[in-house]
Amino acid sequence: MKTDDAAELCLTLARMKAQAVAADLPKEEGTLILGCDSVLAFDGEILGKPSGEDDAKARWRAMRGRAGVLHTGHHLIDQGSGQNAEAVGSTIVHFADVSDAEIEAYVATGEPLYVAGAFTIDGRGGFFVERIEGDHGNVVGLSLPLLRRLLMKFEVSVGQLWGKSTS
Repeated sequence: MKTDDAAELCLTLARMKAQAVAADLPKEEGTLILGCDSVLAFDGEILGKPSGEDDAKARWRAMRGRAGVLHTGHHLIDQGSGQNAEAVGSTIVHFADVSDAEIEAYVATGEPLYVAGAFTIDGRGGFFVERIEGDHGNVVGLSLPLLRRLLMKFEVSVGQLWGKSTS
């Protein structure tokens, strides 16, 4: 898929993940399938996982002291009814003005090589996130408030998921 819209791309990837899992499961009432995927919009580019260490270092040199928007697509399928609901969460991430030595050390951990935007907020990369504007969970990869809104479209409450409510 070719697109220059980060929100559209992450939603498409989330949908594809959920549909791939749904295709392998029986159509059973009460089964919900959630697919999520994230990309970072930065300087007019869409950044998924870096292609390697050099790419991760170059990204960090460009991102340091600046901000990008982390988009996470969420696609929920009700396997019993076949209904689906989807939405994108977007959070502005402000990166620290990290040094070249910090970039080298971070990339050497391997962590930024396997994640969208070459950073994690809930791992070592959290040292280099000055602040965010929006939902922290969205940056981790799952917005619980957004998931709650999607569940409500299926008339499912979070209490039902916890086994504590029938309505």
